[in-house]
Amino acid sequence: MIARRFASLDHISGGRAGWNLVTTSNPDAALNFGMTEHMQHGERYRRAREFFDVVTGLWDSWAEDAFICDVENGIYFDPERLHVLDHNGEFLSVRGPLNIARPIQGWPVIVQAGASDAGRQLAAETAEMIFASGGSLADGQRYYADVKGRAERLGRDPDHIKILPGALVVVGQTATEAREKRALLDSLVHPDSGIASLSIALGHDASGFDLDSPLPEIPESNASKSGRQRVIERAGRDNLTVRQLAQIAGSYGGLALVGTPMMIADQMEERLYSEACDGFNIMFPYVPGGLDDFVDRVVPELQRRGLFRREYEGKTLRENLGLPRPENRFFMKRGF
Repeated sequence: MIARRFASLDHISGGRAGWNLVTTSNPDAALNFGMTEHMQHGERYRRAREFFDVVTGLWDSWAEDAFICDVENGIYFDPERLHVLDHNGEFLSVRGPLNIARPIQGWPVIVQAGASDAGRQLAAETAEMIFASGGSLADGQRYYADVKGRAERLGRDPDHIKILPGALVVVGQTATEAREKRALLDSLVHPDSGIASLSIALGHDASGFDLDSPLPEIPESNASKSGRQRVIERAGRDNLTVRQLAQIAGSYGGLALVGTPMMIADQMEERLYSEACDGFNIMFPYVPGGLDDFVDRVVPELQRRGLFRREYEGKTLRENLGLPRPENRFFMKRGF
């Protein structure tokens, strides 16, 4: 189903689809897929790797030249240019083939967001774009070096993995105005929704915590490892109460670029040129105003510095990201 949906989307969009390969940390998701409890963290990532192999294998069901469409002789496709996957693995059994021609891009762009050790390894093996968590410049540089280093050791070109941290952008005419905007947005988070978000981040029910006390000891869980660790580290580093953590969890606790267009461009430029990222997954505090602020005020400053395109380089998402089109693993092009 996943392979068919994304192949369809890639054809319909003319090659602009991407697939965010996610191993959810939400235990309730398992209940919708025939399971009585969530899979263990490491097992989730093993299944994800097999799932990736199966989906991409299904996308390679047909050679590029399989569909002859010879009306006169009544030949629609060449059976020799069709591959039946016949996969039988630890978690999945899928015969195939996919009943859709190979996607426009070969495969939709593979996106991943691994931050734990298992997640980083999956990203290094499979991802072409990574939604990285925001943090300090030094944190970004360490993550960048780690994941690209892993990919290179696996024989992959590290330039073919684009690392994009999530960045909340709040623009103001002055730094003070931007900070006031952010403070107002954060103040609107209700403690109930904040505690719910904090519980998800911690993998532990926080509803019984004293809001005005420090975060208590949090046991290990089967939920997100990296998300839990980020919250605990921030609580200790900034001496935050549960109430303050809930406000952050309910709003946005990652990389926030808050300031004038020039200040925001300065921070982006620093990260881009210090090997902390390859770009940014821009997040807007509200729409359409937050989006308009970024497009109308920050983008021109980035273009002035040569950091943002004025025209697209290609027609597909891959072309505009500078990513190669994957070869079909089952068929070489005729003549090669």
